[in-house]
Amino acid sequence: MKTIHKLVLKSYLGPMILTFFIVMFVLMMNFVWRYIDELVGKGLDAGVIIELMCYAMANMIPMGLPLSMLLAAIMTMGNLGENYELLAMKSAGMSLPQILKPLIVVVGIISIGSFFVVNNLVPYANKKMLSILYDIKQQKQVIEFQDGLFFNGIEDMSIRVGKQDPKTHLLRDVLIYDNRNVNGNMTTTVADSGYIRLSDNKKYLYVTLYNGETYEQTRNYQWYNNSALRHHIFEKQDGIIPMDGFDFERSNSDAFSSSTTKNIAELDRAIDSLDQTVNTATTRSYEPLLKEQIFSRDNQVLPLPDSLKIDKSGFRDCLLLDSLSSMSTRDKDKVWGIAASNAKNSRGLFSFDESTAKEALNQLYRSQIEWHRKISLPFSIMIFFLIGAPLGAIIRKGGLGTPIVISVIFFVIYYMISISGEKAAREGNWDAFYGMWLSSFILAPIAMYLTYKATNDSVLLDTDWYAGRIKYYMDKWGIHTPAWWTKLVSRFKRKHKQ
Repeated sequence: MKTIHKLVLKSYLGPMILTFFIVMFVLMMNFVWRYIDELVGKGLDAGVIIELMCYAMANMIPMGLPLSMLLAAIMTMGNLGENYELLAMKSAGMSLPQILKPLIVVVGIISIGSFFVVNNLVPYANKKMLSILYDIKQQKQVIEFQDGLFFNGIEDMSIRVGKQDPKTHLLRDVLIYDNRNVNGNMTTTVADSGYIRLSDNKKYLYVTLYNGETYEQTRNYQWYNNSALRHHIFEKQDGIIPMDGFDFERSNSDAFSSSTTKNIAELDRAIDSLDQTVNTATTRSYEPLLKEQIFSRDNQVLPLPDSLKIDKSGFRDCLLLDSLSSMSTRDKDKVWGIAASNAKNSRGLFSFDESTAKEALNQLYRSQIEWHRKISLPFSIMIFFLIGAPLGAIIRKGGLGTPIVISVIFFVIYYMISISGEKAAREGNWDAFYGMWLSSFILAPIAMYLTYKATNDSVLLDTDWYAGRIKYYMDKWGIHTPAWWTKLVSRFKRKHKQ
């Protein structure tokens, strides 16, 4: 490897790793804010949260990798251009493709590796992430009492605490409403103080109360007219209440299967199966309608056996008439009656299971979208690099200022196009191929154009060139140049040079 290639490669690897972790951190913050309500107040172990974050980060690689490639390419080539290193390489007789040769090899390897990541790692991580999120949603919040407020986190129970000692956890002025009795009996307990806590395995609630009273309202089938109230005074009362849903129980991740949890081979099998299901449902639904109703009287379109033909003797006389307008009122009524009867029969024969077929069709569209998403990601990474590298060579600005702005603009355009195409493909308006490859088809010509301009040292972003062309056409057309325009151009030139 040439020394100049080592310099370019070293200049690129650092920004690439830095920008990748910055992008993943931003995406991770978006994930945290999205599920913050599910994570807070459940008493989750740090290991569970870290595991969830790791799976979520792996699931965000397909979105963060193209953006990091674009930002790193702009920063690298911008830094080389700003420090006149790129100019020195070109003065030595190296063209832009020769300078980018080691970077193209590295990005090509990353693109190929991204396919295996999105095909193997991402489905596994997505399956695990969905499983953990489901388990977190099933878990109830930890028991935390607030002074003067009722805690209703336990089913069929309501607990109010007047004051809680933060050091000893002693509860003062305790009031408990218990409706767990299957017979409908309600128990009200009032105590001066006590302790209420969960067991270590979170399967039982230990209740210890001091100096209190218990009121139990006994109900029977005559409770509306005759109900009994029991009263009990105690100095100390211990109770163990079975709890459910407070411990974190892990589910089997294999039960969470969707289009996002499958690799290419599994998606191929799912697409074939779903396609056959949709075709079978459509044939089963429409074939009786076509044979027995729509074309039942036209043997030339669908030759039918006698068992499927409809008896036409009931409207033989009506067929002898030339047109509907020449029929009498009685004949018209007879025709309309036969038509209404046939319409009802057709509606009955239309045995289309809308919910089943619609779900199968939606799953088919989603599976096709995921299949093309895995294939299109490596090409998107290469396209973003071919946009960022020549663009950085043209603007010649490094750092995190201008490159971030340009990268965000291109990524927003890419994201909007991708979302629009994916939505059209999911709704069945477009084929999945066009929906998922639309952004690549649009950005690929831009990458080729920028590469061509950068290779030929284009004045694509040269403000002097644009100002000169505008002044030329204004003078040619006899338009007087305003003073404010001259001041604005000169100010922009000074700022750009700085």
